[in-house]
Amino acid sequence: MADFKQNPCLGKPAMDYSDRVLKCIDCGAEFVFTAGEQLFFHDKDFKNDPKRCKQCKAKRASSGSRVRPETRTRCAQCGEETTVPFKPTQGRPVLCRVCFKQQRTPAQQVQEQDALQGQTPVAASSAAQD
Repeated sequence: MADFKQNPCLGKPAMDYSDRVLKCIDCGAEFVFTAGEQLFFHDKDFKNDPKRCKQCKAKRASSGSRVRPETRTRCAQCGEETTVPFKPTQGRPVLCRVCFKQQRTPAQQVQEQDALQGQTPVAASSAAQD
């Protein structure tokens, strides 16, 4: 086990860390939260201990993006049936893609077009001054 009693960066005594055994919330297996990992978590100011073992953490990271629930609903503006990637809440209008784009301000539309062309609004305005 490594000696973490002295923090070499600051020359001050570090907290006493010792290996701890934790339980993975996914597979239920026990895993060791080492003194070095605890020091790393302390240095990064992480407040919570890890919840998953390295295998489950790697599996979760490699699975890619999470699947969002698609909800079928009607557009509040045009009445067309549409799907949205969230569960609508009562009292808030849900718009289809076409109505949503029409509702946006002209400044937002210009920013989106500039982003698609690879320009930022700052670069576009400085180019217009030349």
